[in-house]
Amino acid sequence: MTVILGIETSCDETAAAVVVDGRVMRSNVVSSQVELHAPYGGIFPEVASRAHIEHIYPVVQKALDDAAVTATDLDAIAATRGPGLAGSLTVGANMAKGLALAYNKPLVAVNHLEGHVYSLWLAGPEFYFMSGAADQPDQTPPIAFPVVVLIVSGGHTELLLMHDHGDYQRLGGTLDDAAGEAFDKVGRLLGLPYPGGPAVQRAAQSADPAAFDFPRVWLRGDQGERNFNFSFSGIKTAMLHTLQELIPGYQPDSPLPEDAPIADLAASFQQAVVDVLVAKTVRAAQDFDATEILVAGGVSANQLLRQQMVQQAERPVRVPPLPLCTDNAAMIAAAGHYRFMAGQRDDLNFDVVATWPLATPAA
Repeated sequence: MTVILGIETSCDETAAAVVVDGRVMRSNVVSSQVELHAPYGGIFPEVASRAHIEHIYPVVQKALDDAAVTATDLDAIAATRGPGLAGSLTVGANMAKGLALAYNKPLVAVNHLEGHVYSLWLAGPEFYFMSGAADQPDQTPPIAFPVVVLIVSGGHTELLLMHDHGDYQRLGGTLDDAAGEAFDKVGRLLGLPYPGGPAVQRAAQSADPAAFDFPRVWLRGDQGERNFNFSFSGIKTAMLHTLQELIPGYQPDSPLPEDAPIADLAASFQQAVVDVLVAKTVRAAQDFDATEILVAGGVSANQLLRQQMVQQAERPVRVPPLPLCTDNAAMIAAAGHYRFMAGQRDDLNFDVVATWPLATPAA
């Protein structure tokens, strides 16, 4: 049995968790900074770093207390090394290094994107779906490789082929805005609260997703074939132009009139983004004969994305529990377990990496 403490501070969540054998959460503590950053409509890096410094010790202590373990009971400490905000990452990495030094514990540096992947190893059978299946399985079926993984969040949109633990092939990714970033920016244009993803989803409920025809950007390669990259900056611009056509004199951050069709705009935007995410992920699974599709990251909480992925996948789909969609430390501990079991040990002098790809592009 391995007991791993995970620490995550890549952006605006101060988090710590204890996970056993990479599958069982004994604790998962997250201190959110949403209210701190809401007035800015996005993450203010210096504010984030200071909040991490203030909260990191009590969050780690609570994670240990909730799991009924002490630092001496740990087999290793896993911390996010990157990608993320350098100032934020440094706080969590230094906390992990201090504990590793004080208690003579192995240290495992984890890629934040890999952490999102391993949130699926923490999901129970209620988060395993098969199109047309009448019932959920009683137990979580084991994940059999290869699988296609869609990581979709505020900072990342990545499509990977995972051949085995730690063996990734990057099929595509965003060329500009990540999907979650597009949700935040469009939410702001529509006058919705931050963060934009949940706000857009709420606004879109019971609205008409065909009311406005926003672009679906498919992208093509040199030979004209569709590829697995994404682009979401154009749909943000399309939303701005649509608002300017509907509302004379409209400018970003201008108050919208009461009769503005915010719900239909939100639903149409959400549908356009989901159409592209689902179509490319399903085609990748078909092209590479993947056994399953795994969806992770903050935008994986979107109900329309979950529903349409399951409906179209023609193979099992796994999604994380809602608390594990956004940044958390349980996923870092789970990833750290598999790295630890593979023999990874990191020195106390490792530096954080603000930009750290999980895999190289496909050949």
